[in-house]
Amino acid sequence: MSDTVVKITNLVKRYKELVALDNFNLEIKKGEVFGLLGPNGSGKSTTMNCVLSLLAYDEGEIEVFGERMEPSRYDLKKRIGVVPQNVAVFDELTVQENIDYFCGLYIKDKETKSKYVEDAIEFVGLSDFRKFKPRKLSGGLLRRLNIACGIAHKPELIFFDEPTVAVDPQSRNKILENITELNKQGATIVYTTHYMEEVEQICTNILIMDRGKSVASGTSEELKKMIKNTENVVVDIKRLPAEKIEELKKLSHVYEVSYVSDRLTIKCAGGRHNISHVIAFFEKENIEYDRIYSELPTLNDVFLEITGKELRDKED
Repeated sequence: MSDTVVKITNLVKRYKELVALDNFNLEIKKGEVFGLLGPNGSGKSTTMNCVLSLLAYDEGEIEVFGERMEPSRYDLKKRIGVVPQNVAVFDELTVQENIDYFCGLYIKDKETKSKYVEDAIEFVGLSDFRKFKPRKLSGGLLRRLNIACGIAHKPELIFFDEPTVAVDPQSRNKILENITELNKQGATIVYTTHYMEEVEQICTNILIMDRGKSVASGTSEELKKMIKNTENVVVDIKRLPAEKIEELKKLSHVYEVSYVSDRLTIKCAGGRHNISHVIAFFEKENIEYDRIYSELPTLNDVFLEITGKELRDKED
């Protein structure tokens, strides 16, 4: 049997003159935590909705679990879980009733459903809140309920769309721990977020898309090797004259220098002693600074260099 869980081939989706997906290709292997990244408007949500057969597309093929995905393939859909960005639960039902309802859409045997609901409640840590209605829950607990409703039927493939938006750090860590544990239990995860540090923390493979196309893919380390930036030298410094910034740009391996709010960032491409060269420059010019340190490029650096822009406000 193939270990490919999702395969998208030459997918095209048009909205009149707008091409949302332009011969887009994607392959997700069993057991991956797959990060699907891109600026707003890049086509992430359109891609997920096409895979889930919630949205018709114009050209291409989508296979899930090795079979063609179609709106009527409920046998495939019951093996998939979705945790949407916007919390989707019933306000009039309790925590336990919500999870029971969503689990019941896929699991008909009452004994099995009861066990699965209890497992989901325990898994997300809502045992003490099972009789609470959603309006009584904090933002973090509400997110956990949203997850429980999406995974209670024990799906093999789970889509997480921005699951940590607007939650506190403790709740965020709990959610990420839950996702990692689901993956350890055998679920394949598709994860979208604008928090690049989360992607670095949990994703085993990553695809960056922009304007409906795949622009880069690989592991976090593989993606970092694709960009020009190899090191950032950061200096906290007050009153740095413009002419000195121009001189810094002429140092070996330096290709970009920015100075904002008393923070100097020097981007380097290659070189092994970049921070030493910067320190030597300051000593030679008799320039005082508060702190200097070196940073390796992050996935956020990769994202911005590859897409060439900050995140857009346009929808996917």
